[in-house]
Amino acid sequence: MNEKLASFHISTSTAMIMATIMVAIMSVVMIVFGWIPHLALLLVICGLFIFGRSKGLTFDTMQGFMAKGVMSGFGAIYLFFFIGLMVSALMMSGAIPTLMYYGFELISPQFFYISAFVLTSIIGIAIGSSLTTCATIGVAFMGMSGAFDASPAIVAGAVVSGAFFGDKMSPLSDTCTISASVAGIDLFEHLRNMMYTTVPAWILTVVLLWFCQGHMAGADLNQVTTLKQQLVASGLVHVDALLPFILLVALILFRVNAIYAIILTIISALILTYFHSTPTIEQLGGYFFKGYKPAEGLDLGPVSGLLSRGGLESMFFTQTIVILALSLGGLLHSFGILPALLNSIKHKLINAGRVTLAAALTSLGVNVLIGEQYLSILLAGESFKSEYARLNLHPKNLARTIEDAGTVINPLVPWSVCGVFISQQLGVSVLSYLPYAFFCYLCLFLTIIFGFTGFTITRLKPLSNLTLVKA
Repeated sequence: MNEKLASFHISTSTAMIMATIMVAIMSVVMIVFGWIPHLALLLVICGLFIFGRSKGLTFDTMQGFMAKGVMSGFGAIYLFFFIGLMVSALMMSGAIPTLMYYGFELISPQFFYISAFVLTSIIGIAIGSSLTTCATIGVAFMGMSGAFDASPAIVAGAVVSGAFFGDKMSPLSDTCTISASVAGIDLFEHLRNMMYTTVPAWILTVVLLWFCQGHMAGADLNQVTTLKQQLVASGLVHVDALLPFILLVALILFRVNAIYAIILTIISALILTYFHSTPTIEQLGGYFFKGYKPAEGLDLGPVSGLLSRGGLESMFFTQTIVILALSLGGLLHSFGILPALLNSIKHKLINAGRVTLAAALTSLGVNVLIGEQYLSILLAGESFKSEYARLNLHPKNLARTIEDAGTVINPLVPWSVCGVFISQQLGVSVLSYLPYAFFCYLCLFLTIIFGFTGFTITRLKPLSNLTLVKA
């Protein structure tokens, strides 16, 4: 096998042609055919099998390449199991519903756009899903926009900004977990490092939305009242239900390992659950596998969809796409395709600014060409991990960059997965809300600026760098 690989050379032109073909296949399959990304990845992997066989490689050899790629991100696959369990536990204990309830208190008729942004930020962090936030709370805000005499485009931009802030900064978010894992860092270390670009972008978004705020008519808050009543009717709203969240934040601040922090949070949520209800062992097992579901017979309206979340089963879609994408990355790297592409620009990647720009543009390009959020993170992360190590840059810089250019950019692409879904749910086209989704592109601008200025860029110690390169 080693002899074959020693003579296995891919020219830059061949690598570029193959990369173009792969991007074209995935674009057609996902954008034109409307298939899920798993099928697009499998088609490309099958194509690479044919290419590998033409070069004399056995299936066992190529399977080894894929396994090596998967192992590089195995932490994310494993962590997703615990996140699914934690979401269920936080739901059944009332932690997430209670956070939502008090979040609705923040709605202000005088600052409607800012209220939409702040509340969707809170809900987004609480449930870790931007699309769920847009499809529930976002739709509610769009319904209220008429009563407030507000611009639908600006409201949609505020909702998208808040939802993707939550998606980016929630420990329950799959994109957050994937970014940390592909870079090989702890989840909570990644969250802390992202604050350098995320917090300024969040504050600037509030300021810009304040400038957009014109005169608002006296508003009817009946929809907000109804949502609050439905949350109370679920029987999950209790002041002490916020304790698991407080514990989780404390564990993050004390830099406790992500797995341990999640396990302790689950235990605290379970204890709290039995203070307010008595689910049977059978029900508990069902919640942990299929996700929490409100009691039957309760008329909770749209709130029911918000509360029906979590469980191991909810993680399978994300876990399988991560496995396939990492398998593809293993093949691309071992076939020499990624190294050939990087070697063509390697002489230009001489500092933090240039490698940050290159990684950001790669994530941005995958979003535009393929329209898939996960792939924009995984492919860019796998491609530039070695370059960050070569330049003595801590991998948490890479994790932050691919979040700033991958996670939050996807909803700004009209044909992307997030763009299509959100525009349908909110009834506003992507191009209409794009100018007002301030948070999304502010993150991209800030991460590039910080890369060139060196501000908040962390470097590796010489010993750490040697260890990383050897690995």
